[in-house]
Amino acid sequence: MNVMKKITYSAPSVKKAFRILDILSNSPTSLGVTDLSKQLKIGKSTVLGITTALEELGLLVRDPVQKKYRVGYTLLELGRKAHTKMELKEIARRSMEHLMAKVGETCFLGVLNGDHVTIVDVVESPNEMKITSPPGTRLPLLVGATGRVLLAQLDPEKAQQMVQKIGLKRYTSKSMVDPKQFLKEVWKVKEKGYAIDQEEYILGVRAVAAPIQTATLPPAAIWVVGFTSTLNDKKLGIAIGEIQKTVQEISESIKTGLNGGIVV
Repeated sequence: MNVMKKITYSAPSVKKAFRILDILSNSPTSLGVTDLSKQLKIGKSTVLGITTALEELGLLVRDPVQKKYRVGYTLLELGRKAHTKMELKEIARRSMEHLMAKVGETCFLGVLNGDHVTIVDVVESPNEMKITSPPGTRLPLLVGATGRVLLAQLDPEKAQQMVQKIGLKRYTSKSMVDPKQFLKEVWKVKEKGYAIDQEEYILGVRAVAAPIQTATLPPAAIWVVGFTSTLNDKKLGIAIGEIQKTVQEISESIKTGLNGGIVV
């Protein structure tokens, strides 16, 4: 019997390059080699070698005067190309537009991405005052309705481990910070098919979210967000019914149309 030894390679340089791109993408200002070295806790020569390579590829741009880096246009191009190939977004778009038309509030599509939520698509409300965020925005996982419906799609043990690892944070006076209470609400999603955020993330803002049921995608969800003044109790009741119809429609489109072979 032939025995094959599994070889793993962590590609440390690739990981360091990604961390540099991630830090610069989230930084409000350009950063120099010294700044990056301190944040990454690695030598300046290593940082310089990686940033030089990334600059040659157009992934970073270096200010010739300040000697500091920011993300380059090549990274933007790659992000746009990847975004246009997100078939989940294409399948869900029309249903989200119908949902927004019925409830009059901004609708979001997002997926569980590591330890956070990534917005994949958004259909904005026509209201002058509205809640919105662009695709690609990261949201905290352990707060509000969206995180609960995403966690509800995981194995219970995995969901509990994530709550323990990430930890609950208080964003408003209404945020859930008790792990037992939070997980209890997660399990309720399996029974109800949706979750409600009553100003847990932002005061004056409420939301309703529902999971997209599929066995092959990373956990995905649709959610409707509005101010408490516009997404009142009556409209919230309508939104709950409509969002459940929407996720069922999207889930069926995925299963019957593409057999779950979706790229996110």
